[in-house]
Amino acid sequence: MENNLGLLLTKRAFLTPDTEAYVGSHSAERLTFAGLDARCNRFANALVANGIEKGERVGLLLMNSAEFMEAYFALAKIGAVVVPLNWRLVADELEFILKNSGTTRLIFDDEFVDTVADLHARGDKTDVTQWLQVNSAGEAAHFAQAYADFRDAGSTEEPPMGACDEDILYIMYTSGTTGLPKGVVHTHSTAIWAILTISASAYYQEGDSYLAALPMFHVGALTPLAVNVYRGVTSVVMRAFEPGLAWELIDREGIQTGLMVPAMLNFMLQVEGFTERFDFSQLRWIMTGAAPVPVSLTQAYTDMGINILQVYGLTESCGPACLMDSESALARPESTGKSFFHTEVRVVNEAGEDCAPGEPGEVLVGGKHIMREYWNNPEATAETIKDGWLYTGDVATMDAQGFVSIQDRIKDMIISGGENVYPAEIEGVLMTHPKISEAAVIGLASEKWGESPLAIVVRSDDTLDVAEVMEFCRGKLAGYKRPQSVEFVSEIPRNPSGKILKRLLREQFPGPAPI
Repeated sequence: MENNLGLLLTKRAFLTPDTEAYVGSHSAERLTFAGLDARCNRFANALVANGIEKGERVGLLLMNSAEFMEAYFALAKIGAVVVPLNWRLVADELEFILKNSGTTRLIFDDEFVDTVADLHARGDKTDVTQWLQVNSAGEAAHFAQAYADFRDAGSTEEPPMGACDEDILYIMYTSGTTGLPKGVVHTHSTAIWAILTISASAYYQEGDSYLAALPMFHVGALTPLAVNVYRGVTSVVMRAFEPGLAWELIDREGIQTGLMVPAMLNFMLQVEGFTERFDFSQLRWIMTGAAPVPVSLTQAYTDMGINILQVYGLTESCGPACLMDSESALARPESTGKSFFHTEVRVVNEAGEDCAPGEPGEVLVGGKHIMREYWNNPEATAETIKDGWLYTGDVATMDAQGFVSIQDRIKDMIISGGENVYPAEIEGVLMTHPKISEAAVIGLASEKWGESPLAIVVRSDDTLDVAEVMEFCRGKLAGYKRPQSVEFVSEIPRNPSGKILKRLLREQFPGPAPI
């Protein structure tokens, strides 16, 4: 049997046609699986009539929406390649991705018409020849077609299957925390295996509703949305995250599951009077990851009867790597859990040998859901995938029971006086201070030590000073690990998935260290 991700929607629409597939948070739009599939087929057939070819790249510069979901499954069915675009990027950054991927068609929202007009004016600096605008007024920019008009000209008949198995499904560009973004290539096969491993590892039930709060251009949203189709779960989609609205939707739609980064979960706890205003008794679990999860956060949700499923994953693994429930997280606060069901995780030394329990090494992820390659980047591919294993660049330990504890990125490691210092360990200590809301640590060049840790801190209380931060770390960290300097900032730069952009912090604080 040939596997095509788009056909998951076809099958789901056949099995449970009247179950709601999509509920929009900022509109009255509600679509059953049959309705979503029909719109998907219309768009697919319209593209086929317009001459789209197998493997042709199509960019999606869209907010979370039904149009994003239907375009994703439509393009999958006919064998085109989806290029999800981060709408926070500026025109220069988008131009690089469009040109690098060879994207020929672009679907975009009203909100981004000025940016897209800039891209259109650049002529052959991109390869885009068709511009489709999603808008509420029904009118498009002079260079674009109205998406709805184009889609609705197509038939609702099932289009011919244009791809399967090892054919490319999408190219998702990494956030570029350390340099230019790389295009992560996932196939129909890798994406479906990611769906299977999440479905086998998390606690879904028939009739569930799922709160989708992350942007769909991120693997942490795109893969779970496909899981929801596979399992017949209703996706309640937030166009953009709002903490108060999240509680309102959980109450109004009777939501049982979802996924958010830790910062989102923290913002939700700050909503005034949410425990009295909203009923969340049916909410069983929320998956979270992409950044360290404070024990206090897990405990707060556990006290409300909500299981926090802590996940460690990567774009390159199509999402899954490790998973851990609240009970394990509270017992092992330093850990990120054990490998997902259809996933293998190893920790190896520089020789590629498995480390002894507790010995730090690089995390390797194996499974049929890891990426095929980096798009047009064989050197980076060869560095990252070796003998079928994905080399993550993350440093971790694994205990005898298989629990993995991420320590840091190899590239972020600080070498101070010949000792390895992992910023994440220091950040974990800093985040336990009641007056600190965010913390990041980078290494500064030091004439004496080679490198010294700099703590970059966001205060929740303006009375916090440098001396208090330094004293707080004393007794909690070895001398060579303690920050040798502290800087206070109003916010710490993060990418859309919540990861700290250390390269921006290094630009902002170039050093040298005071000692």
